[in-house]
Amino acid sequence: MAKLVVISNRVAVPKARGAAGAQGGLAGALNSALRKHGGVWFGWSGQESEEGAGGGINTQTHDGVTTATVDLSKRDIDEYYNGYANATLWPLFHYRLDLTEYERETGKGYERVNEAFAEAVTPLIEEDDLVWVHDYHLIPLGERLRSRGITNRIGFFLHIPWPPTRLFVSLPYHERLVRTMLQYDLVGFQTQEWLDSFLHYCTKELGAEVDEATGSVTLDGRTVTAKAYPIGIDWDHFHAQGDSGESRQAEQRLLSSTRHRIAMIGVDRLDYSKGLPERIDGIGRFFDQHPERVRDLVYIQVAPPSREDVESYQQIRALLEQKTGQINGARSEVDVVPIRYVNRGYTHAQLYGFFRAAKIGLVTPLRDGMNLVAKEYVAAQDPEDPGVLILSRFAGAAHQLEDAVLVNPHSPDDVADAIGRALDMKIDERRERYEKMVGTVRDDNVQKWTADFVRDLTG
Repeated sequence: MAKLVVISNRVAVPKARGAAGAQGGLAGALNSALRKHGGVWFGWSGQESEEGAGGGINTQTHDGVTTATVDLSKRDIDEYYNGYANATLWPLFHYRLDLTEYERETGKGYERVNEAFAEAVTPLIEEDDLVWVHDYHLIPLGERLRSRGITNRIGFFLHIPWPPTRLFVSLPYHERLVRTMLQYDLVGFQTQEWLDSFLHYCTKELGAEVDEATGSVTLDGRTVTAKAYPIGIDWDHFHAQGDSGESRQAEQRLLSSTRHRIAMIGVDRLDYSKGLPERIDGIGRFFDQHPERVRDLVYIQVAPPSREDVESYQQIRALLEQKTGQINGARSEVDVVPIRYVNRGYTHAQLYGFFRAAKIGLVTPLRDGMNLVAKEYVAAQDPEDPGVLILSRFAGAAHQLEDAVLVNPHSPDDVADAIGRALDMKIDERRERYEKMVGTVRDDNVQKWTADFVRDLTG
């Protein structure tokens, strides 16, 4: 059986900088695949050093999985990670042209770090190994490996949306970036929508020969296959959290603190793609229209900080705190506060308990590749008395969870109407919606996602 070489910006090494979420379901699935196939997980250590990637590889083995990491220099972090990856590609791929920065120097830094990654990881790749590259940080890496004579099967998976062609062509050197993607053997996207956008670009901008039925793209005599692989949660692991004392304590803690009000919860990284200010506007509109219901509903927003040294993230935190404070100032009583804003993270067990206690899950990103919080909320519900999931139609999860209450997150009225509908929804409808969603969440799990991609990459 071929060994697996996983390459990503984030590696599931404890305390790795830039690795928020790296210990979650994806890390568990990749660790499981590495244990099954053997191999190594390579990426950035999260640490800064003067030597950068040239300072050598730190290798360690834990629980049967080998990780190999390199440091980055301060310049690399500024240009590659904070710069091109998170100030150019991330906003552009989330349809935010207004926040997208086009700086030639950060683009050079992005290519330089991809080159350094390729140089460092090449000696670790043996004949017949399968190579699986992850996410927007490392789009050109496959081409850089090919230039070093690597002929192995190499796959790439994009965990975020792929923008429509008319947006994507605003990126300087967009054609060169996509041509590097065509050096992979298999390219994966979260949804059919993002896949269609990619195939459209290849047809219209590159003049490639595209077979939409099979996803094959042929250009300059080389063929790559592009497919949709919607990622899921680690169902067994997450469900097991519900049996823990930590989870039950978290559930009771939330229930006792809400004083018989219905709890509505949102859990998101502090990121502008998650639509948090727009969500608060929708909640504010609901309380404006139904001021008497401030005693029926309490909203808990859990928003762990991310990329705190990027200015746009600092702005989103300040705006969120301002909007939350305005609503609480206008609607609070001495014994009632309508919105609780929590700027910290929680364990999976604690989140399971919070989700179980909350009768409404509010997941309204402006644009999201998938959004696993939506699936985790469904997984945590009591089948006999399930809560209601309100979900943005612009999240990848909406393609699978069609029985959620789907909303336009840009419309405060639409969000407000959905909250009212969820509050008043009868138990029969809640059960019916839950039963239609939970099968998808259980069966289309992260282990299936991993197995499907590795099977197709094996060819």
